[in-house]
Amino acid sequence: MTSATPDRRRGRQLPTADELRIWRDFIETTEALSSQVSTRLQADSALSPGDYVVLLALSEAQDRQMRSSALAAHIGWERSRLSHHLARMERRGLIRRQECPTVPRGSEVLLTPAGADAFRNSTFPHLRAIRELFVDALTPDQLRAAGEIAAALRAHLGARGEG
Repeated sequence: MTSATPDRRRGRQLPTADELRIWRDFIETTEALSSQVSTRLQADSALSPGDYVVLLALSEAQDRQMRSSALAAHIGWERSRLSHHLARMERRGLIRRQECPTVPRGSEVLLTPAGADAFRNSTFPHLRAIRELFVDALTPDQLRAAGEIAAALRAHLGARGEG
């Protein structure tokens, strides 16, 4: 919190015109950035951002598998959204689902060799796009500030039970 936003103003007043302009700039820019990164990912690897986030989580998981409910929580998706997305990924051979031996009605999501290959082949182009579209646009101080802003927003949303 800065001295320009005292505690007494928080939650008691609508945003000013300047604050709304900054908000809109922030939202429109992050949406444009996300769209361009997503477009590049799809063009370079035929993976959607959803595919990538699932494959990333599974590639980092122990034995390259996770319980479906744990995967949903890990990536911040509702379980029904994840279930539909996993069905599409399974049809493409990127993941495999199997019953969880220890939890009734539970399922495990496993990264297949084809999914591991798709993830590995997408990583360099995806990271290059992040470098070109985000990192290279900012000075080191701006990049640090962006990280601080993201952390402050995440902490604020988490404190409110929304993140």
